[in-house]
Amino acid sequence: MNDDLKYWLAISQFAKIGAARFKKLYNYFPNMETAWQAGFLELQKSGLEPNIAQEFIIVRKDIDPDLELEKIKQEKIEAITIKDDSYPKLLKEIFTPPALLYIKGDLQNLNNKFNLAVVGTRKISNYGKQITPEIVKPLVQNGFTITSGLALGVDALAHHSAVEAQGKTIAVLGSGLDQKSIYPSSNRYLAQSILNNGGTIITEFPIGMLPLKHNFPTRNRIISGLSLGTLVIEAAETSGALITAFLALEQNREVFAVPGSLFNRNSIGTHKLIQKGAKLITSYQDILDELNLQEVKSFVANQKVLPETKEEKIIIQTLNHEPTHIDEIIQKSNLPVSLVTGCLSLMEMKGLIKNLGGQNYILLT
Repeated sequence: MNDDLKYWLAISQFAKIGAARFKKLYNYFPNMETAWQAGFLELQKSGLEPNIAQEFIIVRKDIDPDLELEKIKQEKIEAITIKDDSYPKLLKEIFTPPALLYIKGDLQNLNNKFNLAVVGTRKISNYGKQITPEIVKPLVQNGFTITSGLALGVDALAHHSAVEAQGKTIAVLGSGLDQKSIYPSSNRYLAQSILNNGGTIITEFPIGMLPLKHNFPTRNRIISGLSLGTLVIEAAETSGALITAFLALEQNREVFAVPGSLFNRNSIGTHKLIQKGAKLITSYQDILDELNLQEVKSFVANQKVLPETKEEKIIIQTLNHEPTHIDEIIQKSNLPVSLVTGCLSLMEMKGLIKNLGGQNYILLT
């Protein structure tokens, strides 16, 4: 497949061959090298319109497949095709799955069994700033991976909340994945934080693709397509987040919406979603209940931290996902103060627990 990958990359450089036309090519030709070298009549037989086939033949003369492969290597980008076993299973089920995905970070996140999209307005209110982490962080602690679009506002806060909770998050771009193309540029530090925390950044657009306006509705189907459901937190009547929600419905996925003030324009979209049948959400528990995810609870239970010493075992029994002050840990564990403080430091270094500040600790899963 590696020998053929460069031809997938080369074809993706021709913007007029999107997911639908790419599908015609990989369904007709035995491999993309054959498609790349095909003549006008064969391209027509595959299903390409005559004008598209003719333009492709002209454009490909200026594209070097070997150079396209070298570009992604230099940018440390991985690429997978819809023919690869590692291609996200949920995404493959949608009507027009991307033929090719450009990826940075942990590829396994794309096939996480418990993936939830969180989207919303770029013009986030104080209410949105409060409610987003209150819902996202417990979901992450319950084993969910959070997918969003790295946009300003709700998207960025959803990613940030997942990172803060030591969880995995996937950012789906409407531009190329090379450093210069990541958009918005103000979120490039956040993008790096996502990768540093074991998350993933993906796009279907090739290196150098600018964040063109029409790219974003296209990428929204990937956000919803990777996920069991989509949660909308604050959305105006014309918000792009509503596009993601309606795409989720088309993909037969769940849609959740957080209600807001009747006087806030950012709540008009979410209220309309609720009127159309989206599940009204007031806490993370509502999502677990609506999805009937006893399985995720069982999954998380099986992933519980295994202490390495008897002291760690005692301390872990005093902790949960709610903050516990060190004084309470000392009291409940009945261990010496110096031993507790030493163990807590070591356990945090191992990633078993997290210090939230003020000597308050939570258990990580």
